[in-house]
Amino acid sequence: MTPYRYPVPRAAEITPETAWVNRRTVLAGMVAAGLVPTGLRAESSPFSTDEPLTDPEVATGYCNFFEFGTGKDDPARLAHLMRTDPWSVTVSGAVERPGQIPLEDLLAFPQEERIYRLRCVEAWSMVIPWTGFPLSRLLEQVGPTSEARYVEFETLHDPQQMPNQTSAILDWPYREALRLDEAMHPLTILATGMYGAPLPNQNGAPLRLVVPWKYGFKSIKSIVAIRLLPERPVSSWQARAPREYGFFANVNPEVRHPRWHQATERRLHDGRRIRTEMFNGYGEHVAHLYAGMDLHQDY
Repeated sequence: MTPYRYPVPRAAEITPETAWVNRRTVLAGMVAAGLVPTGLRAESSPFSTDEPLTDPEVATGYCNFFEFGTGKDDPARLAHLMRTDPWSVTVSGAVERPGQIPLEDLLAFPQEERIYRLRCVEAWSMVIPWTGFPLSRLLEQVGPTSEARYVEFETLHDPQQMPNQTSAILDWPYREALRLDEAMHPLTILATGMYGAPLPNQNGAPLRLVVPWKYGFKSIKSIVAIRLLPERPVSSWQARAPREYGFFANVNPEVRHPRWHQATERRLHDGRRIRTEMFNGYGEHVAHLYAGMDLHQDY
């Protein structure tokens, strides 16, 4: 299959300066009101990093959410169309207690603060304070059966709210998946907020996955369905361009992307280029999951 080429936006499609100034003003007001804490540090979780946080203006304005467009500013411009209330998640497949779970029940899980690096396949990265809970708590509640080996996730499919779902860039709805042991790992969370506030629509409201040792496309947004399966499913980007997007998608500076060098990354908040770490720096926690695997072949 021919590798997909990201389109270059026209100058007219780039967010005008006035929009960025307005966004900065709004976020500054959130900070002043205590909605965006400025002093979040690693003590919030044993898994958190103590690296400087990405400016919330950057994290909420430079997004990959292809349901709204391929430009990095498209989600921030268009995601207000999406309605996140009411919302529920349907859990099905190899579970003892399938069913539909309202968002309010998911928000009742004890919420934790995690400061995680987010590394994208295009060689840029951020450090974001997420609020959420380990996915394992939800999976334990629904009870995986002995047949469950994989966990598949699905994003909302509604082209009226998500206008780029009328395009042929992907076979909608967007789907991602993890191996069950990856899904049960305490680093894997369902995020409900960032910077001390609820998730903005463009960042995956009201509920998204965050898997910090994998490339960002694995952290699926705006989840409406979770399925536990005996066989490994094919995720959306893997189906679209298998040479570029493997199932595991572990951050690995030794595996070169066909179109980007992965040995270094650019931090968006300061433009600094740094060396990419294996498993995005979380190797001490997750390397054992892949013992004996060839991570060049199983990328």
